[in-house]
Amino acid sequence: MLFLKSTTVTKAPGIYDVDIAAKPPGKTFGVFLATDPDNPPTEVLNQLTALGFKNTYSGPYTHKDRGKVLDLHFQKDGTDLFQGWKTEEMEANMAAITALFNSVGITITPRVMSLAEAYA
Repeated sequence: MLFLKSTTVTKAPGIYDVDIAAKPPGKTFGVFLATDPDNPPTEVLNQLTALGFKNTYSGPYTHKDRGKVLDLHFQKDGTDLFQGWKTEEMEANMAAITALFNSVGITITPRVMSLAEAYA
């Protein structure tokens, strides 16, 4: 779940926040979205699916400011060991993710999770 300060401000229509993160060693990234369930970012979600990302988690909750949030996680399998991404897959997938979110005005900052966060 992403830490949201507020549900009164969105980064794009229907999107409160986006996190592009990978478990160590950091080659296979997931897309984590905090969305507005009453105004979902349908086009972005459809494009993620078209890029081959699969929804692996969907969990609603009420934020402390009483706004509704739908937490969504997306993953895409690669052809490396344990369905990870090879270097060329990582480059292509990250370019596609960057282009998708740039198209709705969101600049992404990919990161590698800490061990504690990744395996909690």
